[in-house]
Amino acid sequence: MASTFTSRSESSSRLTHVNAAGDDSPRPSEQSAKFSPQHTFDVQEAGESPTLRPSRSWQRRLQKAFWLDHPRMRRIWLYIRGPRPKVDLPEPTPFLSLTFYAGHKARSIALEPAWIRLTRPFTNPWLFVVLAIGYIIGFAFFARAQSFLTPADSFIGCTATYWAANDGCGLDGQDCGPFDNATFDFRCPAQCSSVILQNPRTVGNEQVDFVPLIVGGGDEQRTYRGDSFICAAAVQAGLISDSKGGCATLELTGNFTDFLPFSAHGLSSIGFPTIFPLSFRFHPTTILHSCSDLRNEALAFNVLITVVLFAVLRPKPIILFWSMVCIGFWHVTLFSQPQASPPPLDTAFQQFLPALFVAYAFWRVAFRFVLPAFRGAPIEATVWYLGPFWVGVLTNLTTDKIPIDRLTAADIKARPGGLTALIIIVIILLVIVINQVRVIRKTGWLPHYLGWYIVGGLVILVLSQLPGLELRLHHYIIAIALMPGTGFPTRLSAIYQGFLLGMFLNGVAAFGFDSILQTPADLRRDAPLGSDLPTFATNSTNFNASIPFHNQSIFWNPLPQGESWDGFALLVDDVERYVGTALNYSLSALDPTLIHFFRLAFTSSGTAGDFTKAATLYPNGTWVDPAPGPS
Repeated sequence: MASTFTSRSESSSRLTHVNAAGDDSPRPSEQSAKFSPQHTFDVQEAGESPTLRPSRSWQRRLQKAFWLDHPRMRRIWLYIRGPRPKVDLPEPTPFLSLTFYAGHKARSIALEPAWIRLTRPFTNPWLFVVLAIGYIIGFAFFARAQSFLTPADSFIGCTATYWAANDGCGLDGQDCGPFDNATFDFRCPAQCSSVILQNPRTVGNEQVDFVPLIVGGGDEQRTYRGDSFICAAAVQAGLISDSKGGCATLELTGNFTDFLPFSAHGLSSIGFPTIFPLSFRFHPTTILHSCSDLRNEALAFNVLITVVLFAVLRPKPIILFWSMVCIGFWHVTLFSQPQASPPPLDTAFQQFLPALFVAYAFWRVAFRFVLPAFRGAPIEATVWYLGPFWVGVLTNLTTDKIPIDRLTAADIKARPGGLTALIIIVIILLVIVINQVRVIRKTGWLPHYLGWYIVGGLVILVLSQLPGLELRLHHYIIAIALMPGTGFPTRLSAIYQGFLLGMFLNGVAAFGFDSILQTPADLRRDAPLGSDLPTFATNSTNFNASIPFHNQSIFWNPLPQGESWDGFALLVDDVERYVGTALNYSLSALDPTLIHFFRLAFTSSGTAGDFTKAATLYPNGTWVDPAPGPS
């Protein structure tokens, strides 16, 4: 017996075979086979050998008895199963090609046919070929001007900084030198103001999260602490534009005391009231040129090209589909969300080929049943497909205000409003799914799709239970999972297809085919490890302020027994100043007129665990104990 999962494309050939064998049913040419998945099961039933039926008679009797005993369940099953034989959905009637009747008078709106007649001269395939060549050349010049006219070593990312968090710069910061007497000409991409800390970062006794890290800038010379995001600081200082990016020059200025908070150009920095060994200031001019980020111009260019493709040139649906795939992928790769600056073309081509294979699957299971249905309504197709498509391609911008970065429990809990946003998204998705289920049931294909989605859900459930790994539903995976359910010719299906295709291209081009399973270390970023925390023996009750400051020491408790820790690391004013096994640290090298912050961590073979939150010592001798938890 033929497989029960025969593809839609095989239906017509199987029908031809049955007719040739002597079936009296109408030939395929006499039936509508444009969207004909439903014929698969009918053909299989017609093609069953009569010799097999007696062997299944007991199953049929048992099934009949079950339905007689459970009539309500039978009604539910018949409703879920839908019509038999399966039926096709009619092609959507164009909104702009309707006739209204008022009494004996008829009013017609025939904008779509008029537009088709008007643009018919532009549908010549050779014109499409010439314009496609011109587009590729123009897009190449755009990409060159965007990324390849500025020295490659001048590009930095939105999170570039001179100083790493916690002990990342080593003892006394020696791994992050030089601290002064150096300049750097750099170029920043656009939209760095929206690149934020995803985990709390401790600065002194404050914790900063979900904003760009900018420390200082409020003094007359606009001095920033060395761990500030360089590009965000340059935007705040007014040297580059957030929407266009730009170039600037900075100078390292070494030790600086009392970084003042500052607000300008939509960004706010925090202060740091004591000394830090690395700081920088911006020069008013730079020697770099060709620094503007052209992503907005490229977006306008590509949107215009896709509109012309849909509304004017109108190539075959499959050509239109592949044009969307290529334009969307390379727009993300080269302009809207490159994986690095300048874009790594080797990595881009590495992702492009598998992306094309997935896109071909999209065409087979979904697009080929919907996109051709709008061939008589090019204006509608332009609206239903391209609007959602570009929303999906620009997911990094269109979902920027949604307080969810990754679909992990820790991220959703950490971000204010994350749980509420997730609930709203789930409700919207549920409404969409219910409507699509209703549409699929009307064709009789619901059991087929329901079976495959149940199998997929069980596979996901099994994967989620694997030890030591966490399930990650990247947005490209969500697009792959939902796309098959859109293969029915309705306007909503067109909207869903456009958005899901754009979201898939954004995910793959910007991040690659990340694994559906990842280790906790892969997901941690710079979040706390969850390790043991040491405790200070010095506290607010036993610190003796009457002892001269230079004779003071602070103390902490010994290593716990039975653990793998072998030493301690101490941060003083956010700089690692001690690594070893001692249980105290002398304050003789510190300035008694400044406030000081102390954070402590266990170490194992030179690697530090989580640091405590900051204990604070004020110039008047007041000691403030650290808050509980890691920093």
